Amino acid sequence: MDKMVIKNIFWDVDGVLANLNYAYYNFLTNHPNYKEQYKNLEWKDLPKALPIVPKYGALELKTHPTLGVQMDYDFCHSYEFFSNRPLYPHVIETLKELHDLGYKQFTMSATFDVETKKKFLNTLLKDVTDFLTIECVQHGKFMHDTAKEDMLKSCFEKYGLKAEETILVDDRIYNQYAAINVGAHPIRMRCEFTTDLPEELSWIPEVKDVVDLKNWLAKNTTLS
Repeated sequence: MDKMVIKNIFWDVDGVLANLNYAYYNFLTNHPNYKEQYKNLEWKDLPKALPIVPKYGALELKTHPTLGVQMDYDFCHSYEFFSNRPLYPHVIETLKELHDLGYKQFTMSATFDVETKKKFLNTLLKDVTDFLTIECVQHGKFMHDTAKEDMLKSCFEKYGLKAEETILVDDRIYNQYAAINVGAHPIRMRCEFTTDLPEELSWIPEVKDVVDLKNWLAKNTTLS
């Protein structure tokens, strides 16, 4: 079977390159508004504190049944907690290896404040900003809005990219639809708290980390 041609990689940041779950745990157990309530919260119980919405498929502050809106506001407006999401292992070296192989790489991040998120990402990814293009888009009201879909279309036009030569690596289930809707190839990143894809999306390849993604590319795709 012929390998598909892939030249462009769009990385989601939170849950793919950076450990947002770590940030959430630190926030719940240390923020003045929540640390008393969650002082005994264990890491493994994060999904009990933040129930996962099926269409989302990953942890999200907004999904808290009673405090979601306030939690999201407090997190986004406390830079100490907002920025405390370390990169997963091997991210920098893997992105550099993929660059050396010839892939064009972008980050694709939807956020409450584009300027703040870009500042954070340029610091977090400072070792690869010489080749990694950082793109952020303003979140709409809902988690499953078309922000990422619209940004993908804009980037294809802005950078002269072909959708069919592009993958979007993302942990959120609704963003798999964004990739499909624009004609790109979705790849699902998994972590210990992500839920399974729905049956209709069970054909989407899943990887456990960036190294696994690099290996998947080598086995299943070609640059030309």
